[in-house]
Formats: sequence, structure tokens, C-alpha cells
Amino acid sequence: MILSLIKKELLALLRDKKSRISILLPPLVQLTLFASAATLDVKNVPIGILNRDSGEEAFELVQRFHGSPFFTKIIYLQSVEEIAPFIDNQRGVMVLSIDEEFSRKLDKKEEATIQVILDGRKSNTAQIVAGYTSQIVLQYNEDFKAKADLVEENSILMPRSWFNPNLLYVWYNIPCLVAILSMLTCLVVTTQSVARERELGTFDQLLVSPLTVRQIVIGKIVPGIIVGTIEGTIMLICGIFLFKVPFTGSFLYFFCSLVVFVWSVSGIGLFISSLSRTQQQAMLGTFIFMMPAVLLSGFATPIENMPTLLQPVTYLIPLRYMLLISKGLFLKDIPLLLVLERVWPMVVIGICNTIGASLLFRRRMA
Repeated sequence: MILSLIKKELLALLRDKKSRISILLPPLVQLTLFASAATLDVKNVPIGILNRDSGEEAFELVQRFHGSPFFTKIIYLQSVEEIAPFIDNQRGVMVLSIDEEFSRKLDKKEEATIQVILDGRKSNTAQIVAGYTSQIVLQYNEDFKAKADLVEENSILMPRSWFNPNLLYVWYNIPCLVAILSMLTCLVVTTQSVARERELGTFDQLLVSPLTVRQIVIGKIVPGIIVGTIEGTIMLICGIFLFKVPFTGSFLYFFCSLVVFVWSVSGIGLFISSLSRTQQQAMLGTFIFMMPAVLLSGFATPIENMPTLLQPVTYLIPLRYMLLISKGLFLKDIPLLLVLERVWPMVVIGICNTIGASLLFRRRMA
């Protein structure tokens, strides 16, 4: 009986012109909305400083970072070994490393270098922070030349990016779109299911069928999972072969995570569908949920830059976790342990969403 209901839902989706259009049109609208909704302001950025030089010149450079309005939280590191954990655990976006010979070389009027290490996982923030750092270092260089009466070339920052060496935006964008479009497609399919039954007048026939509430809920959710997974697979194939984005991780980890992700979203879609009487209302409900979910997921702006009151809300959004998994498997070949750390919150969200949608559906049927 459940398989028959799932087959009926898939056939209804493929035969309905409005449903087919609703799967293709919303991503184009999303692209337009993102351009005006996202902000790239970077403030109060935590950074780390490893100063192995006790000289005056190194001290003055460090103080200029203290005086910058962009870096309000500065953490001092004691050794080179602390740099990798500092970046990997996201304690800060950047580490400024000054070696032992910095002041001595400047006193001898020789070329001195510093090292700037950035967290490339936050590509937009890292680039902006690199720009702030470049301004501070260049101004320090100009002031030092004037004080020492030197005519030297400006300081040159030589960045080296991990995982995305050429800073190709498509390498960041495609892994995110795989998750976003999968969520959008799953929402469209599940939100239209009950609303379409009501609009076509077949909802009453469904109520008098021998199917239980649990079976009906499963029959409504599974088509969304199937279509969402197919959409994600299509995007994955396009990203690898059409846009040439490297996939360095495990396909098994990706597909298992994708199935859990679209399942966690499908309960929200059924919840919206149960509240809607027409397909237009269901589509509007999809957009009402979709926009905040994408903006709060960390796709357009880092979660750390959001207001403090909104940051806890992001833990309730499955897209937050799937973005980390997708980007990690595409570019970084993250291990199974890191994948599971992002999957189990989606499992919890999926269980809660499915139970909540079942209770609401039961209430609406009564």
C-alpha cells in the first residue's frame, strides 16, 4: 500500500505542469534574492598573533593590530605548534606570525618578512581580513621608511590558499548549491503533496482509504527524499564534469549524508503542506522557510558575524550541517568522524520533524 502511494505521488508530480515548473523556477528566484540579501561586513574578527621577536619594531607592528577597529579580540600564541589547532578549531580567522629576526633585520636595514595564515573555509571573511592586514602592514612599512629615511620597495604579501589554490568562486559555490537545491526540491515536492490533494478534491478519498496515518506520512515523505536525492546527484555530476570542481572525498559518505539531509527537511515540507489549502499557499510557505534557512546556514555570510541572538537558531537548520559536509567532501576529503559529527544533528532534526509532521497531519485529518 505504501509503495502504491509513493508511486501515485511521483506520477502526480511528473504529470502536473505546475509542479514541474515549481521545481525549476525557484532556484532562479533564489539567485536574485541572494544578491540583495547577503552582506559581507566583517567586524570584531578574532585573530591569533605569534610574536617570537621581543624587539621594538615587532612590538610596534603588533600594537597596530591592537589599534585596528576590525580586530577586537587578539589571542597570543606561544609556539608554532599552536597555529594549526587554532585555525582548525576555528578559534580565529587569521594568525600573524613574526619570527625572531624581524626587528634585527629592520635595524640592519634588511628585508624582513611576516607570515599571515588565514582560514580558507570562510573564503569571503578571509579575503576581507587579508585586505585589512595588507593595509596595516603597508602603512607600517611607509612609516618605518620615513623614520629610517629609507627608500625601499613596499611590503609584499604572498598568500597561499589551501584546498582552493586559485580562489575559484565556483569551487565554493557548487558544493553549496548541491545542498541548497536538494533542499529546495525536497521542500517543493513535499509541500505540494497534501495541498494538491485538497485542491484536486482527492484528500477525502485518501482519508477513507485503508492506509493508516503513519503510512500516509511515509508515502508523502519518501517521494520528496527520492526527488531531492536525484536533484543532488544531478548537481554533483554537473559540478564534477561540467564545472570541473574536484571531488576528493567519499561518494558513499556524501550520498548517505544527502539522504539524511533531505529526510530532515521533508518533515518541514509536510508540516507546511498540512497547513496549506492550495498549492499557491504551499509554495509561499516554502519561500517563507527557504530564505531564512539559507541566510542563517552560513552560505552567504559567516555564522560568527551574525547577531548573538540568531546564532543559536542556526543549530536547528539542517542546511548548516550539510553545507559543511558538502564543502568538506568536495575539497578537503574529510574523514568519517567529521562527517558523523555533522550527520547526527540532522538525524535528530529529522526525527523531530517527522514526529511533528505526523502529529499535525493526524490533527488535520481529525
